[in-house]
Amino acid sequence: MSGDALKGAQAALAEQRYFDGVQLVNAALETHEEKLNSSGGYASAAGAGERQEILRAPEAFLNRVMPALAEAVKQELAELYRLRAELLVGLGAQKRALVDLGAALLLLPGNEALMKLQNEVIVKQGQGAAAGEKSSKTSATIITGFLGSGKTTLLNHILEKNHGKRIAVIENEFGEVGIDDKLLNTKSSVTEENIIEMNNGCICCTVRGDLIAGLKKLHKQTTGKGKPLDGIIIETTGLADPAPVAQTFFADDFVQANMVLDGILTVVDAKHIVPQLQEEKPEGVVNEAVEQIAFADRILLNKTDLVTPQELDNVEAEIRSINKTAQLRRTQNSEVDMDFLLGIQAFSLDKVLIQVSQGFLEEEGHSHGGHGGHGGHGGHGDGHSEGCDGCDDPAHGGGGHGHGHGHAHDEGCGGCDDPSHGKKKKHVHDYRVTSVGIERDSEVAKDKLDSFIGWLVQTKGPDLYRSKGVLAVKGMSQKFVFHAVHMQFSGKPTDNWNTGEKRCCKMVFIGKNLDRAELNKKFDECLVK
Repeated sequence: MSGDALKGAQAALAEQRYFDGVQLVNAALETHEEKLNSSGGYASAAGAGERQEILRAPEAFLNRVMPALAEAVKQELAELYRLRAELLVGLGAQKRALVDLGAALLLLPGNEALMKLQNEVIVKQGQGAAAGEKSSKTSATIITGFLGSGKTTLLNHILEKNHGKRIAVIENEFGEVGIDDKLLNTKSSVTEENIIEMNNGCICCTVRGDLIAGLKKLHKQTTGKGKPLDGIIIETTGLADPAPVAQTFFADDFVQANMVLDGILTVVDAKHIVPQLQEEKPEGVVNEAVEQIAFADRILLNKTDLVTPQELDNVEAEIRSINKTAQLRRTQNSEVDMDFLLGIQAFSLDKVLIQVSQGFLEEEGHSHGGHGGHGGHGGHGDGHSEGCDGCDDPAHGGGGHGHGHGHAHDEGCGGCDDPSHGKKKKHVHDYRVTSVGIERDSEVAKDKLDSFIGWLVQTKGPDLYRSKGVLAVKGMSQKFVFHAVHMQFSGKPTDNWNTGEKRCCKMVFIGKNLDRAELNKKFDECLVK
């Protein structure tokens, strides 16, 4: 590592820019690994291990290369591991920090300064566990789950409960037409100004910069005015990988200083989750349903009334094959006690780094719909904090939202021959999944609407992950709200249309191989002429 880079990492530690510092140290360690692999001695004598082994399995790496290391290299590696350990402590990952300190001591056995730091981290780890690590920062909860699992229903339950907490909501939709803001119950302690909706892209890639801006805005208009929040709830789109959203709480200095991730809550649709988990995806495409369960601190196994007890046991076994440690509750209509959701202090950076994704703190890029830059160094981060302003590529947005992620998991590039890929494997969303939004400033006839919904469920059900809408039905004074997940449909009148409010219809469909022209034509047949 060059002197300038080392100074940069040390400066990041002093300035509490822990995430930035980790990136600098990671890059330096990987450079060492590449040099050792290319020098011949390590690769031929010891046999090269997996890529990024220097970060992910430092003890195994060092045991292989130690005989070939010069004393100066040992000193430099030990300093890098020590620095990385201190940065990880700053992020709250004491357990993982001890792994790096163990590596440093393997290089410099008996070093008093390293042993002293190791003891301090052990003490800090014990004190944090005993005290529950109470924080003055605003806590945030991520609600995730595949399309139609019951996330918005859960969010409404939280907003309706008399828990006395001041809560803000950040909501993200995948569809072209914003529907969820109409489905949220804002007749609660959550004021209109504390609800931020983002429907111009997926929260874990194209609008992560918007998420950061939204968090800063909430802080300014609440804590900044002497009215601190008790919590922030982030509801992701059903197609979001929760990892980049969680990484935001470590990657952005302002967010890391003022907010803390309380937990990731995943809502699971008991009726449909197994096919979603087992669905065969195109090569290199991430299965979001698997990621959502893997990163969960709490799991709501929802819609249990739609399956048999035996099916429910099978579903739970499938979930446990992915995540063995998250607390799980079986629910109907997403109803659960608030103490299972809020103020749980369940997110553990150590757990993520050790059990889920060792590359969680490794920054990466993103890409859209089968094109774009390569992903990062394993894990699920997203280094692209802005949208795609100025980009002329039609695959980047609008239309059918044919976008994906450059999520790089912990594997290499497999059979990829592109040397520029190195150890960075790009994962994208399923290009077959798109959204179709429909907005009409007119009413629909109830009998024709029933026929349309029947046609939709029967003929498109298997490929239709999610559909929802708020409709103006002729002769009905209330808004008609409908939801469908595959072939499961529900719809009912809700609140009255307000005086002077334009009666209109908004619908969104999310699924595979959707025919935009056909859906528009069929829906227009329902309109009152």
